[in-house]
Amino acid sequence: MYKFKPILKTMVWGTESWVLSGVPGNESVVAEGPEAGKTICDIFPGQFPLLIKFIDAHQNLSIQVHPDDELAAKRHNCKGKTEMWYVIGASEGAHLLSGLKEQIDPEKYVELVESDKITDVLADYPVSAGDVFFLPAGRIHAIGGGCYIAEIQQTSNITYRIYDYGRVGLDGKPRQLHTQEAKDAVDYTVHEDYRTHYVARKDESVRLVSCPFFTTDLLDLDKPFSMKVESDFLIVVCMEGSGTVNGLSLKAGETGLLLKEDLEIVPDGNMKLLTSHI
Repeated sequence: MYKFKPILKTMVWGTESWVLSGVPGNESVVAEGPEAGKTICDIFPGQFPLLIKFIDAHQNLSIQVHPDDELAAKRHNCKGKTEMWYVIGASEGAHLLSGLKEQIDPEKYVELVESDKITDVLADYPVSAGDVFFLPAGRIHAIGGGCYIAEIQQTSNITYRIYDYGRVGLDGKPRQLHTQEAKDAVDYTVHEDYRTHYVARKDESVRLVSCPFFTTDLLDLDKPFSMKVESDFLIVVCMEGSGTVNGLSLKAGETGLLLKEDLEIVPDGNMKLLTSHI
């Protein structure tokens, strides 16, 4: 298993820790072992397809949307951005926005953005630890202040900022909005419920999300766990507790990468993890 040095980013709304990244200019570096100092590009052929973050939101993030692969390739010559959130912790009253709660068209969308009323048509969810949201490209969304979240996404850093509460950036200048770019990226479909529902089970793998871009499972362990890995790689994201994964220590806030090896976890007490692969 490989462990990597986190890439810490200070944002106007809080902090991000990129714990596994193949984004150009932000490639993760192996933290320890015989290959310490090598980048993810050195140990994985081609661009690593997933980006793993821990997001600590002190304030509301901007309301945003991401393009799909087709639009991102056309405009930016890169992949689109489908992602998911696992809420690790949330302060009292914390919430997030995910998806449209009423039908609008592109013209109405522009009208709502320009009149500062786009939040009126977005589904608003109070959240607590363990909540999961799947965010396919095109779904309008925003993390609220007080949320601590593990995010798994395609390797892409393309974000269209729709609305930002009139906030200025760390440079003191108004943050750029992408109203027109987002207009063509938004999926205007309305769904009844945007929350991902699952039944938690102790000491076994629980499927949370399966899509063309990644498959993510939850492990809530208090005893050793082993699993045969069929995929070329498996990401192991530790969200609570600590233990060993394939003989190496892993604690909350850290992520490991297995390349063509099976999984062996020995928790120290209780340990909660996500695993993700393609």
